[in-house]
Amino acid sequence: MKKSLLIIFSFIIISSVKAQTLQSKINNAFENFSKYEQLKYATISFSVVNSANGKLIFGNNQNIGVAPASTLKTITSATALALLGEDFTFKTDVSYSGEILNGVLNGNLIIKGGGDPTLGSSRWEKTKKSQILNKILFALQQKGIKTINGKVIADVSDWDTQSLPIGWIWEDIGNYYGAGTSQLCWGENLFELSFTPGKTIGSEVKINNLYEVYPFLNITNELKTGENGSGDHVFAYSAPYTSQIYLRGTYGKDLRKEIGISLPDPALAMAYEVADFLTKNGYQTQASAAAKTNELQKDLKPLTTITSPSLKEIVYWLNKKSINLFAEQLVRTIGWKFGKNASIIEGLIAIQKFWKEKGIDIASLNIVDGSGLSPQNRVATLTMANILYQAKKEIWFDVYFNSLPIYNNLKMKSGSIADVLGYAGYVNSAGKTPLCFSLIVNNYNGNTSAIRQKIFTLLDSLK
Repeated sequence: MKKSLLIIFSFIIISSVKAQTLQSKINNAFENFSKYEQLKYATISFSVVNSANGKLIFGNNQNIGVAPASTLKTITSATALALLGEDFTFKTDVSYSGEILNGVLNGNLIIKGGGDPTLGSSRWEKTKKSQILNKILFALQQKGIKTINGKVIADVSDWDTQSLPIGWIWEDIGNYYGAGTSQLCWGENLFELSFTPGKTIGSEVKINNLYEVYPFLNITNELKTGENGSGDHVFAYSAPYTSQIYLRGTYGKDLRKEIGISLPDPALAMAYEVADFLTKNGYQTQASAAAKTNELQKDLKPLTTITSPSLKEIVYWLNKKSINLFAEQLVRTIGWKFGKNASIIEGLIAIQKFWKEKGIDIASLNIVDGSGLSPQNRVATLTMANILYQAKKEIWFDVYFNSLPIYNNLKMKSGSIADVLGYAGYVNSAGKTPLCFSLIVNNYNGNTSAIRQKIFTLLDSLK
């Protein structure tokens, strides 16, 4: 009996010493970190939690709301896995109205969006545009339809028209990473342009593939050639549902890179491509593209259903490549399934409600989007660390953990917007205290690469 008590007592002492040693190590590293001149006017929020028991090991400004940038995706993806399930899939229904007579469809081809962010994406073989288009063509052929005397209609009537979260800035929304949401996505709601810079600095930059651009878009090119090594400073300016896109900024003289531009109306783009594809494949069709219709479609007949990859596969790419569109589509889907409608606001309310029921103070989760692109978001790092701790207890944790990138030999999600840099993730070193953490710096000055290396040095203290 005495021997057993001695073993237990010794284990408690060793655990306590380890915790104190780790805390001291982190504290010393943080003191050194906070002295850097780059952080003189910055807000540093840092929380380290024991992921075995949820206890706070280290905190600095841990309850201060800071802009989280893309570290917010750790919360969005965890919520989606919890509410929707790792095997959840999106459905896109293809139907037709009217009647078929001698191979002629006297009616419309209707593609009803289901919020699938992967439709037309090149990240999976089955989601590629060519696969989707051929599946629709095959379904028409199987039905004996050779001509469509009507329109190709992209039905997005279940979602409201607010495709962008509040707080997204003008400089972002025209670019690929600022692509808006849609009930019917297409090719991750972007298209790419290739360029040839001029021979002299400040000369015009030529768009090589302008002929491939959708005919309903009007691009005004104001790009200038930048110096060698100046890289990509191309910004596209547009708004949802408009046809006008302005390209401004510089494209480096030695740069050879395609630039992604957001689609103002993804549903219209898909409807157009389906109609165009059918025409090129011998259909004597009068089909035209329409992104939205107010006419009530009655007596629709199913043609085919397109099923997305599973949510676990979507979350993998969401976090690995920090895809804003995937995060925002999940927010709206959560609103659709668990709120009053598919609006961004309803999705955010549902996310806050879920975590409130888990004991999180939603005042510490003050969010206006799901991706972190908006600088208006304010999240406490202790809240983020606590959500990471909660996630570790869930059956879907392995899926979630696997989705996190590796930086500095740590499994963690990064986040970066103007003067904001953060990381959130896990430390699972063998024989050491398992940790989850969130470190976010707002309003640092100077070079981002320099502050990143300083952050990595601080996070080394957790290993």
